[in-house]
Amino acid sequence: MLKDITIGQYFPKDSVVHRLDPRTKITITFIYIISLFLVKEFSGYIYVVSFVLLSIFLSKINISFVLRGLKPLAIIIGITIIINMILTPGEVIYKLGPLKVTIEGLRLAGFMALRLIFLVVGTSLLTLTTSPIALTDGIEYLVKYIPFGKKYAHELAMMMTIALRFIPTLMEETDRIMKAQMARGADFESGNIFKRAKGLVPLLVPLFISAFRRADELAIAMEARCYRGGENRTRMKELKIHARDIFAYGVMGILLILIIINPYLMELIRSA
Repeated sequence: MLKDITIGQYFPKDSVVHRLDPRTKITITFIYIISLFLVKEFSGYIYVVSFVLLSIFLSKINISFVLRGLKPLAIIIGITIIINMILTPGEVIYKLGPLKVTIEGLRLAGFMALRLIFLVVGTSLLTLTTSPIALTDGIEYLVKYIPFGKKYAHELAMMMTIALRFIPTLMEETDRIMKAQMARGADFESGNIFKRAKGLVPLLVPLFISAFRRADELAIAMEARCYRGGENRTRMKELKIHARDIFAYGVMGILLILIIINPYLMELIRSA
């Protein structure tokens, strides 16, 4: 399951999405996240599905590889659905002792599940189609427009990019340590939740040691290359906005408008 995490991985391809300016992809990702929280009707997810499928198609990434990132979140999504079903007040449709399942709870559970699914799929496309260097440059450029962020823009962008980049590396390290501990007789799957938590100690200790070692090696490598932050730093490739970026903003704008006006369209259809 750890190998199924797609956030932080870069999948090199020669596609329109890969060639977009990193600033465009970061901005569109933020607008996309906001648009997910503006969906008020299930019909609004039709536009979201169309946008996500179009993005995956244009990126030339196998859709099964993108959806693979949902596997680690299956438990979280399941817990979210159950909690919303039994804790949301409303018209009861099923009762089991003190637990009550309501129509409003089912509706809210469906909304939350779809929101989590599209949130993971949409945001994972950002790292899958953007190299770490391009992502750093894009974040650094955008952070400069945040109040008090210009002075530390490069350092903040570097930290965020390194954190994203090391997610798949740490997952691979965790999987390797887990297999080594299981070969020595460790059990991570049987017993109650407290026993499983206790069984994670032989996994967490070497993982933290490995993470600190990698961080120290990275710091030494950056110092050996005379890294001094973003001051007086130049770039071989300057970021430029092209026609495809403007088109991408236009498509995102259409999606946002459709999501906003969708409740009014549904109301007109019901009253017709």
